[in-house]
Amino acid sequence: MKEAEKLTEIKAFVFRLFHDDVTGHDDNHMQRVAEWSRLLAVKEGADPFLSEVAGWLHDVGDDKLFASKEEAIKERDELLRNLHFSERDITYIHHAIETVSFRKGKTPDTLLGKVVQDADRLDAIGAIGIARTFAFGGAKNQPLYRKEGGSSFSHFHEKLLLLKDKMNTPSGREEADRRHQFMEEFINQFNRETASE
Repeated sequence: MKEAEKLTEIKAFVFRLFHDDVTGHDDNHMQRVAEWSRLLAVKEGADPFLSEVAGWLHDVGDDKLFASKEEAIKERDELLRNLHFSERDITYIHHAIETVSFRKGKTPDTLLGKVVQDADRLDAIGAIGIARTFAFGGAKNQPLYRKEGGSSFSHFHEKLLLLKDKMNTPSGREEADRRHQFMEEFINQFNRETASE
């Protein structure tokens, strides 16, 4: 089976799982992470195909998105076996995905993991990151803004402004710098508009 055919099957699997998500973790998020994973892989010397596959699948089994993490991972790995991925590649992809999450606080020890983590973090910052932050907050019934914290806006200081300095690759850092600058401009404007509160 050719790589393009495998990707078509993986995209259909991801679409089925994430298309109706309203928290910012929909199939479009997976596509952006997959495309950036491939782009960073080309620049950094990682395997572009496996990087794209891991990018598409990186949120399958995330416990904040699935009732049963174990069942989701089992289904993901069965898909890869049916698409004739080797056990070595399935393990490599699984290990990379396990190190992606910011909440887990892990630093990837493979280039594949570094590339996919960077791609996921890029989608959490910049213009798209701003949009996803408020989409997630709305889906979770968080207030938009509270001066004392505990709001969607708080997330910028709790996580998003920290990501630029946590990138793994030179290419990831270069793009993160651009997106970070845009977020700072947004935050400055937001603070100006809420200064009288």
